[in-house]
Amino acid sequence: MSVTKVVKTNVEAQAIAAKKAAKKLALLTTEEKNEALHILADELVKNADVILTANEQDLNAGQEKSYEAAFMDRLALSTERIEDFAEGLRQVAGLEDPTGNIQSSWTLDNGLLVEKITVPLGVIGMIYEARPNVTVDATGLALKSGNAIVLKGGSSALSSNKAIVQVMHEALKKTKIPMETVQFIASADREAIQQLFTMKEHIDVLIPRGGGSLINAVVNNATVPVLETGVGNCHLYIDCEADLDKALNILINAKTDRPAVCNAMETVIIHKEWLKKNHKVLHATFTKYGITVHGDEAALSFLPDAILAKEDDWANEYLSLDIAVKVVENVEEAIDHIETYGTKHSEAIVTENGKTAKRFMSLVDASALYHNASTRFTDGGALGFGAEIGISTQKLHARGPMGLPALTTVKFMMSGNGQTR
Repeated sequence: MSVTKVVKTNVEAQAIAAKKAAKKLALLTTEEKNEALHILADELVKNADVILTANEQDLNAGQEKSYEAAFMDRLALSTERIEDFAEGLRQVAGLEDPTGNIQSSWTLDNGLLVEKITVPLGVIGMIYEARPNVTVDATGLALKSGNAIVLKGGSSALSSNKAIVQVMHEALKKTKIPMETVQFIASADREAIQQLFTMKEHIDVLIPRGGGSLINAVVNNATVPVLETGVGNCHLYIDCEADLDKALNILINAKTDRPAVCNAMETVIIHKEWLKKNHKVLHATFTKYGITVHGDEAALSFLPDAILAKEDDWANEYLSLDIAVKVVENVEEAIDHIETYGTKHSEAIVTENGKTAKRFMSLVDASALYHNASTRFTDGGALGFGAEIGISTQKLHARGPMGLPALTTVKFMMSGNGQTR
């Protein structure tokens, strides 16, 4: 048997095992699932040294391949980051179980009781790149919502992910959740992903999480239904009536807190009148934080260190301390710019004018909108969902940070007393 056939056979076997395990998982109580999540969290922290040793192998390989700093940041783990995603599991355990809830019910004239009830999706296929924390976040959300999961991480984090899954498998042996509910495809062969794309009979939904090329590959090639996440070309619009301190604090946080994540701000759009009044302090802020400015011609006239922006800069998800600066005459121009270059992820406005803010929030098409706050809040944990499985930028089924409710669907259950039609 060829290597390709072996890979396909192995992936299919894992998906089949996950589907069988999902049937058992669906019968467990909320308490049993919560207990398992706490055990998973404890074991991950207890085995942090094992995970960090494996992560070091991935980081060394990344340095040899000259990965960019933003990529290395997403790949890197630390004791603190392991404790953070373990705490995310505990938070998920504390959230309401999204399954088994009666969304609505009614009785027909013939006495037939109709109930619309939330149930797990079944088996989730998760395809992602260099973030080992996704392995834990996705698993926790899947198990709490009653779903099995098939994980396919990027080759750059292979050692880290294998170590994390091994720890979770050993932890699951101490719980009521079958170990087979968590499957990890360790092959770096592209055929593994192609196989995952097409197993509609075993996989109920695919969720891609990563760069634009990965997401487009899944959306364009998968026959399995896709819950589409999106890249984050996020904008901040500073209006002519923006408070200076608020604007600068939000800009600094959105750009510099963690530049390599999808909710970091990439373009700041500035009203010309505000820039005229505040360009000196803005320039000093960019300099203080080491931010490289790619600006239009109007921006260059106020910001002497700026580089003239090219067309690509307006669409670029820098994931670094680079920023694009666009100068506009009014909020309509800002909205038009976002409509042209935005990715429907997270957009923000800073203004003291309530009408302007309402117009911006109403007309900008994005999954998350902010008035006088940073785009960095577009995160499951920050918004109270516990961990998240991704940020959906589509409009069907789920949008924005996808927590537990996004991983469920519904069944209509009817109870009668012999009714016929």
